Amino acid sequence: MSVYTTEIASDKIVSDNPIHQRLLRAYYLAQDFVKGDLLEIGCGEGRGVDLLSPLCDSYVAIDKIQEVIDTLSAQYPQVTFLQGNIPPMSDLKDEQYDVVVSFQVIEHIKDDRAYLEEIKRVLRPGGKAIITTPNIKKTLTRNPWHIREYTAKELSTLTGSIFNKVTMKGVAGNEKVMAYYDMNKKAVEKITRFDIFNLQYRLPASVLRLPYDILNRLNRNKLQTGDQSLVASIRQDHYLLSDDAEQSLDLFCIVEK
Repeated sequence: MSVYTTEIASDKIVSDNPIHQRLLRAYYLAQDFVKGDLLEIGCGEGRGVDLLSPLCDSYVAIDKIQEVIDTLSAQYPQVTFLQGNIPPMSDLKDEQYDVVVSFQVIEHIKDDRAYLEEIKRVLRPGGKAIITTPNIKKTLTRNPWHIREYTAKELSTLTGSIFNKVTMKGVAGNEKVMAYYDMNKKAVEKITRFDIFNLQYRLPASVLRLPYDILNRLNRNKLQTGDQSLVASIRQDHYLLSDDAEQSLDLFCIVEK
């Protein structure tokens, strides 16, 4: 598919591998929670369909990109794929799902409270949702594709004002993952040192997206060239579920209605 920015990591681009594996890990971690009727909000290219569909009675997935929906519908006829920009999710009935998963989505949503309230609405009583999002404390530079990012405390406070129970965990990395993270951090710092006017935080996101994608792609390719064995060898199980969300790469938030 021709839908890639560096925001949509590919399993076919070697330099994207550490990010792809990090995103894939959330689906492995979600397996213990999946049952009954499942809704995925923001399914992307269907990274987790093969893992989760055998574990549930029904699987409905929503994404805003029609090309993605068309391709996935042909590939997975047992799954219902819907195109839509959320919130709201007006096509979905109240209390329809036992589990909702939504990975790396909330940071893109302008009205994050409405998004969470819609998740609560479609969950059955006692149902659970799993939400992942980058931990802003580990973000290396402004991502102009994100409306906002959260600390663990901020996301806990927001979700706790809507759901009956919130458990905040994180997706951390082992030594190999953190070696890549440190290598990436040094490379990003070499680029951002030229931003003496702090333009990454002053310019509109729409202006920054193209240069961000170009520099991000160049940086990933350079990291691969510098240590291809590290970049290519990172696997999903090198990412770990952690009780220390504040120090994790991603927040892994489990909420219950």
